Amino acid sequence: MKSIAGMFRGTTGRVFLLICAMYFIEYIDRVNLSIAAPLLKSEMHLSNTQLGLALSAFGYCYAIFQVINGYLGDRIGPRRMLAISGVLWALGTLTTGVTGGLMTLIMSRALVGLGEAGTIPNATRAMTNWVPVAKRGFAQGFTHSSARAAAAITPPLIVLMIPLLGWRGAFIALGCVSAVWVAVWLLYFRDDPRKHPSITAAEVESLPAYAGPSHRTAVPWSPLIRRILPVTLVFFCHAWTLWLYLSWLPSFFVGVYGIDLKSTALFTSGVFLAGVVGDTAGGLLTDALYRRTGNLNTARRNVIIMGFGGSLLFLSCVLFVHDRTTIALCLAAALFCLESTEGPIWAVPMDVAPAYAGVASGFISTAAGIAAVVSPIAFGVITDWTGSYRVPFVMSIALLLVGIVLSFWIRPDRPLQSNTKTNLSTNSIEVHS
Repeated sequence: MKSIAGMFRGTTGRVFLLICAMYFIEYIDRVNLSIAAPLLKSEMHLSNTQLGLALSAFGYCYAIFQVINGYLGDRIGPRRMLAISGVLWALGTLTTGVTGGLMTLIMSRALVGLGEAGTIPNATRAMTNWVPVAKRGFAQGFTHSSARAAAAITPPLIVLMIPLLGWRGAFIALGCVSAVWVAVWLLYFRDDPRKHPSITAAEVESLPAYAGPSHRTAVPWSPLIRRILPVTLVFFCHAWTLWLYLSWLPSFFVGVYGIDLKSTALFTSGVFLAGVVGDTAGGLLTDALYRRTGNLNTARRNVIIMGFGGSLLFLSCVLFVHDRTTIALCLAAALFCLESTEGPIWAVPMDVAPAYAGVASGFISTAAGIAAVVSPIAFGVITDWTGSYRVPFVMSIALLLVGIVLSFWIRPDRPLQSNTKTNLSTNSIEVHS
């Protein structure tokens, strides 16, 4: 625990917390529309299919620009790239508050997606230099816990803001908060930890060798894609189910149980709180396995398989359990298990290719972006066709099973050849420290 506490101390700790703040803020801006969706649907007279199009609009640009923004981050550094991203998603959130119809709503959400595309890859790139190897699982798990904490707090936050500011004012206020984060990030963060004016020698000694901008070397596209494809496909299975939660959970509780918006916010928050715990727990577990075994493959893959297995078991309860409290508990347990895989999944690109972590993470985020487009639309279309909010869960269960099978092809213990020597020596130091 002393080792974990060190993650939040000193200059490295403040940088880590600043990255966590980005995950928190951008996820509020990512999921806020799903909370206000019942109000928008009524005001704009949208069908479930049209609402699904609006909810998925975020994913269009989010999917297309992941690798591009990750590539740019590898070239110009995460400091500048994340600042540009923050400006874009802040503008998208602000314009959502003044939208006049379906098309402008779709365009605003696409702008949020454009801004948030590449944020996780570039944050991963930043953490490659700012986080020790043996703490990467925790770092990835905790940052994603920050995101799920945002998903948990957003429902009651939006419900409280709407009576005071209206749903439009709530979006404008949240966009301003994002702009403040951009300013702080530019002022404090440095791509190279050794160039930060406040960092100590002891902190530098604990960090891996600096993986600088890769503008002088060509990206090894073919071997990189081969190495990162298995974890990319696994994360698509994860993201499909996650976006079911992010986009449709409030509407699921309203549509199946007819409860009001305030009660829906409480149920939704409770479910996402389980995800917060799951993210951190999975990160701690994968790092503990790595310290015990020294085997990255065992540490990452086994946690992913256990998480997917537990998630599909609890998610299947939605098909035959009808009590709303029991359903909420089952959904919470399923999300806990699902989110426990975030830490090991996102540690893989750092393990495999630290010099190209932005691009590698971009492929993984692209899978999430595609799921963000397809999953909300599929849910809306299926519910309109069948009249049931439970049927779409069957597809998520099937994809989680596919993800378990694909996990056996993930090999973080085999870094790209050009980085093998550096990674192995670093890993050895970290395991025995």
